[in-house]
Amino acid sequence: MTKQANTPDGGKRQDTRLLERINIPADLRTLPESELPALCEELRQCIISHLSTNPGHFASSMGAVELTVALHYVFNTPEDRIVWDVGHQAYSHKLLTGRRDRFSTLRTHGGLSGFPTPSESEYDTFSAGHAGNSISAALGMAIADMTTPGREDRKTVAVIGDASIGNGLSFEGLNNASNSPNNLLIILNDNDMSIDDNVGALHHYLTEITTSAGYNRWRKRIYEFLRDKGLIDDANKRRVLRLNNSLKAFISQQQNIFEGLNIRYFGPFDGHDVGKIVKVLKEIKDMKGPRILHLRTVKGKGFEQAEKEPTIWHAPGKFDPATGERLKKSGAGSAPLWQEVFGETLVELAGQHPEIVGITAAMPSGTSINKMMAAYPDRSFDVGISEGHAVTFAGGMATAGKHPFVAIYSSFLQRAYDNIINDVAIQGLPVTFCIDRAGLVGEDGVTHHGMLDLAYLSCIPGMKVASPMDEETLRNLMFSSLTAGGPMAIRYPRGTALHTDWRTPMKKIETGKGRRQLQTLGARVAILSLGPVGNDALEVAHKLTREGLLTDHYDMIWLKPLDEQLLGEIASKYKAVITIEDGSVKGGLGSAVADWMTTNGINLPLRKLGAPDSWTEHGSVSQLRHDCGYDNESIEKALREMHLLLTENEETTAKEGK
Repeated sequence: MTKQANTPDGGKRQDTRLLERINIPADLRTLPESELPALCEELRQCIISHLSTNPGHFASSMGAVELTVALHYVFNTPEDRIVWDVGHQAYSHKLLTGRRDRFSTLRTHGGLSGFPTPSESEYDTFSAGHAGNSISAALGMAIADMTTPGREDRKTVAVIGDASIGNGLSFEGLNNASNSPNNLLIILNDNDMSIDDNVGALHHYLTEITTSAGYNRWRKRIYEFLRDKGLIDDANKRRVLRLNNSLKAFISQQQNIFEGLNIRYFGPFDGHDVGKIVKVLKEIKDMKGPRILHLRTVKGKGFEQAEKEPTIWHAPGKFDPATGERLKKSGAGSAPLWQEVFGETLVELAGQHPEIVGITAAMPSGTSINKMMAAYPDRSFDVGISEGHAVTFAGGMATAGKHPFVAIYSSFLQRAYDNIINDVAIQGLPVTFCIDRAGLVGEDGVTHHGMLDLAYLSCIPGMKVASPMDEETLRNLMFSSLTAGGPMAIRYPRGTALHTDWRTPMKKIETGKGRRQLQTLGARVAILSLGPVGNDALEVAHKLTREGLLTDHYDMIWLKPLDEQLLGEIASKYKAVITIEDGSVKGGLGSAVADWMTTNGINLPLRKLGAPDSWTEHGSVSQLRHDCGYDNESIEKALREMHLLLTENEETTAKEGK
């Protein structure tokens, strides 16, 4: 008898009698179809159990359970390939592909990645950390197989979430798929977008008949007859396909965005009817040419709270699996999140400056632009997962007298690099880029760390780049950007800031001017920091100074323009310099200081602390900073070594002088 317990939605929780039998998808394919609904329930309960204590992307994976089971049941994975988009929906995929025993290590240091990762499993066919790449990548695989002898019958499936379908890259992939010979199957996992409305019994009949084996045999025979009679060929086959889609739209009195493409469209179907999905996949998997299967799903399916509030439950943190209560990380009176400081400051500035507008790309709550949306809905814009458009849209608004504040995560802003250069920077437009999640972000891992923004922004002519050490400086930088005279980037990290009394009156910060944080008479070493990591540097400097290893600290604030006057004073006063930044040492503060020293003929020992020139995986921020060599312990070690080096050099010089 299976054990059962109440779940938050009043259902029953079963044990994992089926799931424990599945080590690889080949095991799944031995089950009778009648067992698949029970397996889906076990997968959901496994996800609930693990993610309640080890947080991750919850709602998306809960909504894709039946789809995942059906895909591995019908297709011969890993020979047939599944390409996931984003990866938020792929936890069931991991559980079914040989990683069930390690699932408890998800997103932990040294454990499983939170996203599909080819280095982790042969079933993970492509990296899926950012949205919109599945169609393009899968199309590349499908066409490569078609042109490789012996692999022509290999199947490739792209699984794209609804929000990702609005990404520009997705449309580029669709356009290419419609104009290139291929057999790609695209599955649209639609859990919110109204691409097609359900309009009644006739519509249900049409979706049934167009995917049936009998219908498609009839359709193929008609095509072959017309082709043999010379009435149709491959050149005008596309026009017939478009006519077919248009006729279906006319009869069902509805339209969809794929109507004008040379891609066969099926659906929408209930994405939680695993038996139906299996049936449809079996009927269309061997069809030739590109196809789109549209499935309607519920984000958070199987967990009442997640179904009601899918945005909050996208990544809810720890929660009680029995009650659904989310466990709070901090109590009242604690310091705010950096993003909250940004969001509230933006609202405050917007109240004083009517030209301010707020823009984000599908992350209103993640960046706290939602605070601006609540206060000034007509001046706030969420453009969806379209970072390039967000930047060019901001550039257009800036030419019309507005001052856009564009809030985008550091790693996502990379997608808009050309737009930043051509549509903002070259024109010198007044756009403030508020770069959230800069530096190490922790458990989301390599695709989400914001390690490169200092390097990729500081090389752009006319771009000002700054990072605050504290909340007051963030507010002042936002205020100062209004009169910066061109584009300006302000970067700040994920997580909790420092102080509870951060709502200080805003004042202008002089562009390109740093500040001294600790100065002691006789100090030989100076630490130069950029951003909140300066608080750790200052703490360590105080500690060593109390021990007699006199160390001063400077908060540079600006990477570009660099405070060259302050650097000159530092070079004349100290015997050695250490730089520290929460980003890549290639192209960041350390590189900028080294370049300045070389240009000005300064020959001082210089140690650069930051992320190395390699990819950093997932784990807690503290663990990863230790791995990268710029946590407090590493800072202290570097300082002690530098002081020792100076002492040894002085002793050597003294001996040689004798």
